Amino acid sequence: MLDLLLPQRCVVCGSGGGRQLCAPCRGGLPRIEPPLCARCGAPTAWPVERCRECAGRRLGFASARAAVGYDQAARRVVHAWKERGLRRLAVEAAELVAERVHAPEVEALTFVPADRGRRLRRGHNPAERLALELAAVWDVPCLSLLERTRGGRQRGSSAAERRTVRGAFRATPGAPRRVAVIDDVYTTGSTAAAAAATALRVAGARRVEAIAFARALRRG
Repeated sequence: MLDLLLPQRCVVCGSGGGRQLCAPCRGGLPRIEPPLCARCGAPTAWPVERCRECAGRRLGFASARAAVGYDQAARRVVHAWKERGLRRLAVEAAELVAERVHAPEVEALTFVPADRGRRLRRGHNPAERLALELAAVWDVPCLSLLERTRGGRQRGSSAAERRTVRGAFRATPGAPRRVAVIDDVYTTGSTAAAAAATALRVAGARRVEAIAFARALRRG
């Protein structure tokens, strides 16, 4: 409600002008460019099937892609979108994803569900809003196929702790054979992997793709 009543300022630089993400800051978000790892979508020096980030890991998704790197500016966008309730940023995020990620050849999109406490506190699920916007852009159905069987804090946790979300999701039986699971941020890939491998594939999916607005980039 506040973002409808008060003059809008850019969530990254604070400038006025009536936009939640001004054109210069939008243009400055670090786009993820090829070459990429074919599996997890991490930027690489040359095209590879598996990179150091995903080699040796059992990943349930066939591929993962994201639009921008999760730098400080992208963090501010995601924080404002998730924690300050600026829901129209989902439109900006979807536009950026559609610009950088090819439309998946899937029967439906779904989304990583938020745990109940966060959903109640925020009043919305950012991943769901992103999925709905992308479904409209790509003309693909958006289905609520996943539910959490237990909560799981990820922000600030280690990579090993993030992988404990495996088994934290259940999917509706008879899931589409080809589905893309949408999330706001790709970190270690554990959330997407858990949703894809442990739930969607058990429920009948044969190919699952993971798509996010932003992804953490490994340094060095």
